[in-house]
Amino acid sequence: MMRRRAFLGAGAAAGLLLSGCDLSLRDGVLNKCIAELPPELRNDARLREAWKGLDAAKVWDTHVHVFGDGDSGSGLWFNPRMNNLWNPQEYLRRKIYINASCIDDRPGKIDLSFGANLLAQARGMQPGFKAMLFAFDWARDEAGAPVQEMSTYYASDEYMAKKAAEHPAHFEWVASIHPYDPRALDRLDAAVAAGARAIKWLPTAQNIDPASPRLDRYYAKLVGLNLPLITHAGDEQAVVGFGEHLGNPLRLRRPLEAGVRVIVAHCASLGHGEELDPAGSGGKPSNFDLFVRLMDEPRYGRLLFGDISAVVQSNRIGVLDTLLSRRDWQARLLNGSDYPLPGVVPLIDLHKLVSRGLLDAGMVEPLRALRHSNVLLFDFVLKRNLSLKGQRFANQVFETAPFFAR
Repeated sequence: MMRRRAFLGAGAAAGLLLSGCDLSLRDGVLNKCIAELPPELRNDARLREAWKGLDAAKVWDTHVHVFGDGDSGSGLWFNPRMNNLWNPQEYLRRKIYINASCIDDRPGKIDLSFGANLLAQARGMQPGFKAMLFAFDWARDEAGAPVQEMSTYYASDEYMAKKAAEHPAHFEWVASIHPYDPRALDRLDAAVAAGARAIKWLPTAQNIDPASPRLDRYYAKLVGLNLPLITHAGDEQAVVGFGEHLGNPLRLRRPLEAGVRVIVAHCASLGHGEELDPAGSGGKPSNFDLFVRLMDEPRYGRLLFGDISAVVQSNRIGVLDTLLSRRDWQARLLNGSDYPLPGVVPLIDLHKLVSRGLLDAGMVEPLRALRHSNVLLFDFVLKRNLSLKGQRFANQVFETAPFFAR
């Protein structure tokens, strides 16, 4: 069994390398999935210190993915190609997610073990903490019909609403409603009635052009419902895509001009985008630079926000200096983990953060151990300990609940 796990771990690392991720293998490949915090971690003052100054009831993790294969009748869905060794990159990608989530991969166990493990991790946080569970709509064609062959996974609004209703002390939920769906406006009403706190898009994976005029009625509805839009921007490496041009941050001008509150996932911290502004710099600026441009436009000051999920990954940490040093942005940044990705051990190189002067070397060992027990807590404690010349993320970056108040 251990040889098999090691083989799958090595294969998963190879799969990540094929997808262009920046990996470190110095802390190993596989998450060890330890069910409970070891005593030395439970009593570690540095973990308690991470909560100092925070009202835990306001600490919501704003970026938590939920997936499964529907083996419990949940309606969750993985693309079947991810079960096929003839599609090695997709097969290994699924194995990565399975290990990072500490899922029991036996038939009939996947959905239930994912949910049970996520709930256990949420309960392992301070009382009052909540995780915001993301639904994820199908990729759709121009007529709004689902395109399953181009979808990596699916998680319904109904399932997320049910999970949040079952565990209201630990979960909130975020709907995913494709704007090309002919039923989209009615679905928005239904999502709000069921308690959705926001809408989630991944344009490059779902085939959504945020700059299209056909979305204007959708944007007007979001404004009327006071429903923020959490949308990925920048390059996407975790799922199959329709074109990186759809992730250009400048394409978000249209919802912003319509008055939609937009949260840019990961602060658009990967890749380069075409220059779309007439008075722009030309060439292909980094997507993060385009995000910075939008953040610095005064008219978007109350509309544009960034979530800091995944910015600790080795292929994204170049943006941390800016995010930590921009004190004028702290009220416009929201923390999220991008769960379960922080559980993919090679993605986050703690030693690299130390070498860049962003993390105290004494935090490496407790964080390494913590990642194998509670991925949500690992991501939280890590970000609470990041600093640049004494500047840390402000408390309000983590106290995200007021942003989503209805």
